[in-house]
Amino acid sequence: MAMENQYLSRIEEALASYLPARDCLQKDVIEAMEYSLLAGGKRIRPTLTLEFCRVCGGDVQAAMPFACAVEMIHSYSLIHDDLPCMDNSDLRRGRPANHIQYGEDIALLAGDGLLTLAFETALSPESIKLAGAQRGAEAARLLAKAAGAEGMVGGQVIDLQHENQRAPIEVLLEMDRKKTGALIQAAAQMGCAVAGADQKQREAAVEYAACVGLAFQIRDDILDVISDPETLGKPVGSDDKNEKSTYVSLLGMEKAQQLVNELTQQAESALSAFSEDTAFLREFAQSLANRDY
Repeated sequence: MAMENQYLSRIEEALASYLPARDCLQKDVIEAMEYSLLAGGKRIRPTLTLEFCRVCGGDVQAAMPFACAVEMIHSYSLIHDDLPCMDNSDLRRGRPANHIQYGEDIALLAGDGLLTLAFETALSPESIKLAGAQRGAEAARLLAKAAGAEGMVGGQVIDLQHENQRAPIEVLLEMDRKKTGALIQAAAQMGCAVAGADQKQREAAVEYAACVGLAFQIRDDILDVISDPETLGKPVGSDDKNEKSTYVSLLGMEKAQQLVNELTQQAESALSAFSEDTAFLREFAQSLANRDY
């Protein structure tokens, strides 16, 4: 992403601060958790939590624990997604996948550790004091629902059920709304919840995040065709090899990119609901739509 993300350094520092100390018998799993959580990345989800809190007039620092929690959930999902029983990927963010580095057993437990650490972080006394009990509880509930069977986990199930087959675009859209989109929407919604946003702002945040999330996934499919493992930091061409449907295979390259552009415009239009400056969110959407990694 070409744009400068004003939140990145703060997110990285906060994520590191929430990890348990390694001076214990179970240090291997904590090291594996750190390996994936602090591996870098775009930090899309925590950025959306913090920025939507800001544009809704909230305290960004109060949203930080929830921003970190959603990134922990995302990191756990990547660890599990790479496992041989799932997507069976050896590379993640330009490094060996967690199970290649630490073994399947520790990788599985590291994912579990990050999942539980997310809610320990979001529901700590300090987090609830900053956000307020009602707003903090609402944000945690939004995250739990998005990460579960009605959201990300459900999307992964749909993905597994359609391996080695060409699913129609309706199935692909439903899968991505859950597997990728649900957590991105929850990230934006949590920022709104912590800020005490009104209904109009919340609906606009969901619209923006839904459009950005789908555009991100379609662009991912495009990059899987035109890019390489060195640039992306992960394997390419696996969907085609496994005969899985993608937006490129169903729509063609030109129409897929056109849909990315349309969704990005739709996301930007949703930002008219906010009185605060939304230039960052507009640039953020454009940056994701035009990314090359």
